[in-house]
Amino acid sequence: MAAHLNPRGDVAVLIPAAGAGVRLGPGVPKALRLLDGVPLLVHAVRRVAAAPSVRAIVVAAPAAELAVVREMLADVAPVTVVPGGATRQESVAAALRAAPPDPEIILVHDAARALTPPELVESVAAAVRDGADAVIPVLPVVDTIKEVAADGRVLRTVDRSALRAVQTPQGFRRAVLAAAHAAAVDAHTDDAGLVEQQGVEVRCVPGSEYALKITRPFDLALAEFLLRAAEGSG
Repeated sequence: MAAHLNPRGDVAVLIPAAGAGVRLGPGVPKALRLLDGVPLLVHAVRRVAAAPSVRAIVVAAPAAELAVVREMLADVAPVTVVPGGATRQESVAAALRAAPPDPEIILVHDAARALTPPELVESVAAAVRDGADAVIPVLPVVDTIKEVAADGRVLRTVDRSALRAVQTPQGFRRAVLAAAHAAAVDAHTDDAGLVEQQGVEVRCVPGSEYALKITRPFDLALAEFLLRAAEGSG
């Protein structure tokens, strides 16, 4: 049975956290890597749980680490922990099956975006509540983007004015996300890609610089700087 946070909330958050995180280097699974002495997953759950709309959180954890993850999160928030799959997509599907049946708004959030503010969770949820079937937080692309051939030749410069970098949490009407996963035949790197394939319109809301994805050692160092800067200004 899924654990509940705010009984009046209308949002369930799914956190796929079973990835190895090989680009961070050897060690424990990515979600269990430490940021300022605290696992990334703990940071992520703590911030999601602080969003008033959230009724339930389901974490898809590495199968071998279920007991560790449950103990780790026991004092953070009421969380349901289930075994994740071999891919992110499989982990999201497993978490969706374990989510309580009542929330009609489902958010999917990366544990690696450990500093995502609760305000962004609320912004995405509000956009779904206001009528969108699917919502993603985005930031403008600031670098010049080149399309490059396999041999290293630049093919063209891409117009970045219409490009956006996509973050999480991504929000969906429950039926839309469930149908997209049921119909999936290809692997996608995010759930918005799954619903796009079903012809569903995806809306954008402004993202947050704090919702950066921690993928490489440099990202971890940057996140630690941001965390300490935020604590210093609080």
